[in-house]
Amino acid sequence: MARLALQQLSKQFASNIAVRDVTLDVGDGEFIVLLGPSGCGKTTTLRMIAGFVTPSSGTVRLDDRDITNLPPWKRNAGMVFQSYALFPHLTVAENVAFGLEMRRSTADIPSRVAEALRMVRLGGLEGRLPRQLSGGQQQRVALARALVIRPDVLLLDEPLSNLDAKLRETVRVEIRELQRQLGITTVMVTHDQEEALMMADRLVVMSNGEVRQVGTQRELYERPADRFVAMFVGRSNSLSGKIVGPGRFETAGGLRIACHEGAIGPAVLALRPERLALGAMAADCVNRLPGTVEFVSYLGASIDLHVRISPTDRVVVCQPNRADVRLPVEGDRIEVGWPADAAMVFAQETAPVPN
Repeated sequence: MARLALQQLSKQFASNIAVRDVTLDVGDGEFIVLLGPSGCGKTTTLRMIAGFVTPSSGTVRLDDRDITNLPPWKRNAGMVFQSYALFPHLTVAENVAFGLEMRRSTADIPSRVAEALRMVRLGGLEGRLPRQLSGGQQQRVALARALVIRPDVLLLDEPLSNLDAKLRETVRVEIRELQRQLGITTVMVTHDQEEALMMADRLVVMSNGEVRQVGTQRELYERPADRFVAMFVGRSNSLSGKIVGPGRFETAGGLRIACHEGAIGPAVLALRPERLALGAMAADCVNRLPGTVEFVSYLGASIDLHVRISPTDRVVVCQPNRADVRLPVEGDRIEVGWPADAAMVFAQETAPVPN
């Protein structure tokens, strides 16, 4: 196990600042996920940790070593690339052994390769070529190649993006279980929030090259630092308007809403869909608004109802799918309610936020 520390890490390409002053401590055996939209700087940050990109400023430390200027092969970091980067002309065993051979390892390479393949459940496939494997099997070979060198830190660059949805669910559980079993310090990059929420010990939400918030899943979901985090982590309804007085918010469509106090002026109110109640369940809520169901989305375990509450405001209400309860249908008039503490209020931002 190893401790990883980034101190004011920045990278500039010509006039473009890809990463700005990222400071982060990753504990021994911790699984950290860098999460954000495309172009937010998360992959550049990962590649600076790996040594494939030289920082413009700042440091990368692994335990007590400053590895900022070391080449990749001297960092003892295992890397799994988005494309897996397997050699098509080499067998599974040869692909996994490659890192050990390049390091001129004195270890018993065949036994180390067999151990790595056993960990990823690929024993018996040593002689196959990559083209003879499924996507999930190729991903496991890439993971075995990263683990066989017994790295101090494991780096994963969108490792599941080439798998179909069902296989992704299976493989992400396998990776998480293996990481816990080995206790290896891990940093993963993804733009998939569900993947991040399921796998991470802590998440690092990035936007425009900067860290917006670092925390556990519960911290980011229930106490987002700003509107960007609220909209990117999980789902939120967003109502634009302004704070007009203590605990009073007015939407652009003229709705008056009770909320926690915020600074008077332009603001955005965010509501998680599952915090909203319908019909009789909304009777005890401080905020109760009549609306019309415009669209119903059947999602299996839950159902989303898109409810128009003003000419310019619409909210999504997430309800459990229960056979014994009649849910509203399109065109129904229904009351929507929520408690004051369900409303998260943020100052208006000029930076773009996720849809």
